[in-house]
Amino acid sequence: MLRYTNVRHRLTLWYVAVFGLMLLLFILGATMLEYWQLTRQMYHAEIQDVETAEGLLAFAPDGRLVLHEEYHNYPQSILLLDRYMEVLTPEGHVLLRNNKLQGRDLGGPPFPGEGLASYQQRSYHQRRVRLADGTRLLLISHIHAIGSQPLLIRLAYSSAPIEHGVLQFVSLLLLAVPPALLLAGVAGYRMARKALQPLDNMAQRAETITASDLDQRLPIENPNDELGRMARVLNELLQRLQNSFETLKRFTADASHELRTPLSSIRSVGEVGLQRLQTPEQYRDIIGSMLEEVTRLTEMVDGLLSISRADAGQVVLHRTRFSALGLAREVVALLGLLAEEKGQQIQIEGDADLSVNADRVVLHRGLANIVENAIKYGPGASCISILVARTGNYVDISVEDRGETIQEDLREKIFERFFRIDVSRSRQAGGSGLGLAIAKWAIEVNGGSVSLQPGQHGGNLFLVRIPAASSGVT
Repeated sequence: MLRYTNVRHRLTLWYVAVFGLMLLLFILGATMLEYWQLTRQMYHAEIQDVETAEGLLAFAPDGRLVLHEEYHNYPQSILLLDRYMEVLTPEGHVLLRNNKLQGRDLGGPPFPGEGLASYQQRSYHQRRVRLADGTRLLLISHIHAIGSQPLLIRLAYSSAPIEHGVLQFVSLLLLAVPPALLLAGVAGYRMARKALQPLDNMAQRAETITASDLDQRLPIENPNDELGRMARVLNELLQRLQNSFETLKRFTADASHELRTPLSSIRSVGEVGLQRLQTPEQYRDIIGSMLEEVTRLTEMVDGLLSISRADAGQVVLHRTRFSALGLAREVVALLGLLAEEKGQQIQIEGDADLSVNADRVVLHRGLANIVENAIKYGPGASCISILVARTGNYVDISVEDRGETIQEDLREKIFERFFRIDVSRSRQAGGSGLGLAIAKWAIEVNGGSVSLQPGQHGGNLFLVRIPAASSGVT
């Protein structure tokens, strides 16, 4: 049933359970220690009693062994009333048994070494025995000589007083367990409530956050504890969600605007063409204009689909090792005709042995978008330079045009979706505002980076940096 209670109750119950277990372990340890101490005290009392009894033992004229109890002046100091005593020869012949035994055997026949070892070392054998009626005793054995006659003296006390004392001790401790657990439960609940109060505050604040006010953040009372770390992580999550929502809203607005423009152009051209009769050449011009807008619309939709698949992680990379210079030549061969139409020249330099390990198709598209951007926005009859070189563990592919240098504060934004420096100029060039965004994704997904710098001869330089392959070209 614990899973149906809240965390505060579960923490309290666990705290009480752990405290109760520790309390029981403490009681067990204290009981064992108390029992050991009482047993040790009883053995010590038995040793003193044996030493006293040794001085009271003597042989009568008829050869009997007697215990002279009349030597005690104070009866209250005599311990003989509570003790069980038996005196034997080393061979096991009983010489004396006190009345307490009532003729019963105490400890059985002497075991090997019980007498001699104790006598030589002046020590005492300690053991537990049980009488025929079930009485449990603590027994000590000691060798004592009267004249030349060695005697084995056995003396025992009942362990019932110890057991009774330990039972009272345990009872007193157990009586304290319920109020102790109750106090522990109250204290544990208050501690859990205080410890989880920041979590309640965060939950209350989180319940008020909606998609329209993602700028709110959870309160952080102590940034150094676990709850503070959780609040910090959730705030970072909210920040990412806020950025994603803002990007999505901006993307949706830009996409709606960009898609509306070619559709409006197609509709306007078609309506103008239908207002009056046209010659075949004029109809061809009208259809050609509509097809240009359709082409631009198709490119934009393809770009949006590519970005959507990239954001969803649906693009699977197939990495191979290939020459970076060979890739650049493929891109130039693809876009050479577009450059020739503007009278531009593309120069390629680099080491053919420099290779990268990447998805050739994806990287080809990214580099092609950068080169196409240089061709579109570069002036006619200009030169575009492509250089492949190695820098440390990376292969750099730089694309430099001779167009108008982009301002420093716009160099990062140039890779954002639908961003244009000059909207009218971009439309004239036929751009959709997605080429560089797709290029940035295609390069970064292959472990590389792309940046924009001022060109050495004016214009702009796009620097593509891809991790170099270890060796070999395929």
